[in-house]
Amino acid sequence: MPVLCLSFAIVLLDQISKQWVLSHLDRMRGVPVFPGFFDLHFVQNTGAAWGIFRGLNGWLAGLSLVMLVVMIFFRRQVLGEGLNARLAAGMIIGGIIGNLIDRLRLSYVVDFLDFHAGGHHFPAFNVADAAICIGVGLYVIAQWRNHDCTRNQS
Repeated sequence: MPVLCLSFAIVLLDQISKQWVLSHLDRMRGVPVFPGFFDLHFVQNTGAAWGIFRGLNGWLAGLSLVMLVVMIFFRRQVLGEGLNARLAAGMIIGGIIGNLIDRLRLSYVVDFLDFHAGGHHFPAFNVADAAICIGVGLYVIAQWRNHDCTRNQS
């Protein structure tokens, strides 16, 4: 149940934030929040992370559906049972659903969190993307810790 609740909360926060962006931001110019570091900038992303596979929205929607089914039905086998695994699953599933809603409804994903500093620019992303990345990070940390624990017991 916690996985479902976390997934639902992420989807809700993601979709509310994206609806605000669609209603309030002009696609042609960003809104500085912390000038020189962070802007809100509406981007229509028809690709995946960092804009790779641009224009393959239908294919990416299909891949998202496959990954969603895998995560739902094989969550325990893939991620395990611990708290970190449940948190990771909730975040990844919520993120996948959030972006999938955009792909099916709009034919693109709404990205708007835009960080840049010192001449470096990180591609715009959204709440769903952040949830997926944090979820994957939790999974990696949990696997690394489990690997260290089993290695130290040998």
